[in-house]
Amino acid sequence: MRGLAINVGANTNEPGFRAPVDAYGHFDFVPIPEDEPTREDVHVPTYGELDGTLGFDVDVSDVADVPVHLDPEFRDYPFCEGYTYGDPYGAKAGPISELEAGDFLFFYATLDTPSEDRPDWQPPRWGAFLVGHFRLARDPLGPEAFAAAGEPTRAAFANNAHVKRETFDARVLVQGDAWGSELYNAAVPLSARTAGSEANRLVTELSADSGKGPWWRRPLHFDHDATEELLDVHDTQAWDRCFRA
Repeated sequence: MRGLAINVGANTNEPGFRAPVDAYGHFDFVPIPEDEPTREDVHVPTYGELDGTLGFDVDVSDVADVPVHLDPEFRDYPFCEGYTYGDPYGAKAGPISELEAGDFLFFYATLDTPSEDRPDWQPPRWGAFLVGHFRLARDPLGPEAFAAAGEPTRAAFANNAHVKRETFDARVLVQGDAWGSELYNAAVPLSARTAGSEANRLVTELSADSGKGPWWRRPLHFDHDATEELLDVHDTQAWDRCFRA
């Protein structure tokens, strides 16, 4: 069993703001905008539609009519049907393609932290946090394998954002199983207490990344034992384990 963590979700570049996390770790998951044409026969929700369903603690009025790139897809999130993810970029698609059924794909996002009553396990202003994971139900699919797949497989990915585009562009597609995949209720910190740009021990000691430079944009690789510890930290919400003693 291996784990891989990749960056997803709204940020200061797209759509221009980060989603918030509160003092208890509860957060909004806000996707990035959809920047490619989509098929006319599918529905692509807008920020306004998501806001009306979830009641974000962030102002989306400036982008209310902008369609969202709802990827990853978490089954219990509005307008989602299962657990799927697609990626067109080699920097992430390559490592994802090396995963196998039963491995874990973690998702992390940069989130704004509270300006008042911020707990000591959160950095000031912003930080990187794990927000969910998939346990892979099958080996990842490349574009040729997906094109040759039967109807049950294609139906499983029908609601994925890349499949909804006019031109299918994912270099890899991933499906999470229904029993081991989830969007978290409480975000798990990857940043140090001191600054969002500084990595905590989940990155520097558990992953294969040095935690130097813009680590919060890179895929983070975890071996079997490290993956188990990440899952346990999430399950127990033992945030003290994220930091060096």
